[in-house]
Amino acid sequence: MTLLLTWPDTDPTTELLRTEDPAAIEAELKALGVRFERWDLVPLPDAPTAEDILAAYAPQVARVTEAEGYTLVDAMGLVPGAPAETAAAARAKFLAEHTHADDEDRFFAQGSGVFYLHADGKVHAVLCEPGDLISVPASTTHWFDMGTSPHFQAIRFFHDTEGWVGEFTGDPLAAAFPDFDTITRSR
Repeated sequence: MTLLLTWPDTDPTTELLRTEDPAAIEAELKALGVRFERWDLVPLPDAPTAEDILAAYAPQVARVTEAEGYTLVDAMGLVPGAPAETAAAARAKFLAEHTHADDEDRFFAQGSGVFYLHADGKVHAVLCEPGDLISVPASTTHWFDMGTSPHFQAIRFFHDTEGWVGEFTGDPLAAAFPDFDTITRSR
């Protein structure tokens, strides 16, 4: 089940909000300009390829691509058993606070990850689960954590054919907040 946690950006020990209610999550994120929706899950093979995932969700991908004008769509992820150094390097790439010139749209076909949004003096952590689509608007300060044992397969949507390009803020704020492992243990 998707989870939304919110803290003041000055105090990671004080939870202002904790909810698994999809309507409440959607409303809270909408107030930040973040699109959140749930898709019905489609059966996938045990070890799906990017092509399997994109084919399984082709109608939904076509709808989002047309509505949002995306020019590049791919699927990627990490699964249990990936080399530890590969998982650690992938995790480290996204843990620092950053922005993008493009929207960051992700649909979780399998597994989970946490998007942290730093907006309006608060940090909002969205634990995304299978079936979740989140669209973080361009220029929104955020970071992403997939945990110490990553397991997720996600469809990514881009307006720019360069794909993922982050502009890091240099702010150490992200390190102060509960990480993926802490959040998933606290459920």
